[in-house]
Amino acid sequence: MPKVLRIINRLNLGGPTYNAAYLSKFLAPEFETMLVAGIKEDDEESSEFIVTDMGLQPVYIPEMRREINFTNDRIAYQKIKKLIAEFKPDIVHTHAAKAGTLGRLAAANSGVPVILHTFHGHVFHSYFNPLKTAVFKSVERYLSKKSTAIIAISDIQKEELCAEHKVCKPTQTVVIPLGFDLTRFQTDQLAKRAAFRTEYKINDDTVAIAIVGRIVPVKNHELFIRGFAAVKAAYKGKVKGFIIGDGDDRSKMEQIAESLGLTSEDLVFTSWIFDVDRPLAGCDIVAMTSLNEGTPVSLIEAQAAGKPIVTTEVGGIGNVVIPGKTALLSPSQDLEGFTQNLLKLVEDKALRASMSALGWEHVRQRFHYERLVGDMRKLYTKLLSEKKVV
Repeated sequence: MPKVLRIINRLNLGGPTYNAAYLSKFLAPEFETMLVAGIKEDDEESSEFIVTDMGLQPVYIPEMRREINFTNDRIAYQKIKKLIAEFKPDIVHTHAAKAGTLGRLAAANSGVPVILHTFHGHVFHSYFNPLKTAVFKSVERYLSKKSTAIIAISDIQKEELCAEHKVCKPTQTVVIPLGFDLTRFQTDQLAKRAAFRTEYKINDDTVAIAIVGRIVPVKNHELFIRGFAAVKAAYKGKVKGFIIGDGDDRSKMEQIAESLGLTSEDLVFTSWIFDVDRPLAGCDIVAMTSLNEGTPVSLIEAQAAGKPIVTTEVGGIGNVVIPGKTALLSPSQDLEGFTQNLLKLVEDKALRASMSALGWEHVRQRFHYERLVGDMRKLYTKLLSEKKVV
């Protein structure tokens, strides 16, 4: 039985944890997997419950953290090398940047036959200054030469990695979209909707709008808040906004909301809600205002819940939604365009209904975890055969 050492940056809420967990759980019995994880940051919500619920027991490396720290990074690298020596994997598969750096270096220096890396997003724009970005690109170009294959999670991301940023070669890069258990977003929707709207005192005639994700600069919540304030002023009916998540920018966003005259009755900061299927059932529209995205999980989940979307058109979003049919898109940082799209959906109940009907069918086949596992199984088998491991 081939062995896979799967390394993920940290177990924080988001798509990477779900996908690492699904692959670790459901590639058995064909593949034996050891899951290795770093430690989440203090400003992030833990996703350990995801792996625990699946009966997985990760090996934790406390020194593998988001920020660059040469002492911690060296210790983490040595620990990964030790795990490779003991576990003797046929495949090392890393997920996200820090795990990809340390894991691929350790695998290459240990003679692992197949080395894979999944870009769940990338830091090549909207995260760092030009100098730091250039350094990261150089590092990733070097690491791609150590990799048997690179996995992009969308066609758009592959284009960015290969053509725009020239991080890896097209012949080396395979597109395997993310996968999730989406059925929970279709079950008991009426009961979940009633419970959420009762908890937050949302009247039947109120249009509820949610944005889901970390409150950090790249998510650009300020655009959402300003757009929501403009819609509230223009719409003759009732609207209520929900910012579901938490992060470093929360207090700043609360101050911006207050400066625009929005009260806690108008815009609710809920912090993290683990059972996100409940607020998605309770809301009428889901928004995203990011400056950069890989494959945004919240938009996949929104469509699984049958919710129309208003979003900026960045990164891999165009591969996740059907523009004009399940989502209305506007350019990044275009406040007027975002506001007009949001107001259009708020005012047109029939449009919301027509867009809602298309969402579930769109994501059901493309983003279910069974498809993810099947695609990855085929890739693993192919690469091991080429390396004459199996």
